[in-house]
Amino acid sequence: EKQRLIMSKTEAATPAPVKEEPTLGPKVPEGTNVFGVAHIYASFNDTFVHVTDISGRETFVRVSGGQKVKAHRDESSPYAAMLAAQDVAVRLKELGVNALHIKIRAVGGPKSKTPGPGAQSALRALARAGLKIGRIEDATPIPTDC
Repeated sequence: EKQRLIMSKTEAATPAPVKEEPTLGPKVPEGTNVFGVAHIYASFNDTFVHVTDISGRETFVRVSGGQKVKAHRDESSPYAAMLAAQDVAVRLKELGVNALHIKIRAVGGPKSKTPGPGAQSALRALARAGLKIGRIEDATPIPTDC
């Protein structure tokens, strides 16, 4: 025998409970700038775009150029850096971060003190995505004995 489920009239009349979507990011009034810090590490082998809160303690999102392209030789390219920065911008909009301070870093130390080819295109992609840019700082480590 097939068993049939029979709902009573009261069960059919009650609507399903509405689930509230959780909101991400800080609760601030509309139009307020919520700042993060974008650490852009651009070497000649790869480009990283890593966004943290102001203190640098909590990571919001981190994407590298190597995650966006298939060929190893393209990891440090401006195109890969642009794709990485676009992904970062999408995630930041979800979190409610709408302004960034930028820290650009090259390899530094005894090696190259010039940022790689992806640094400028990553910064441009963040700005074109609608994020406000605050301070731009060079965070390349410089040795004291040179």
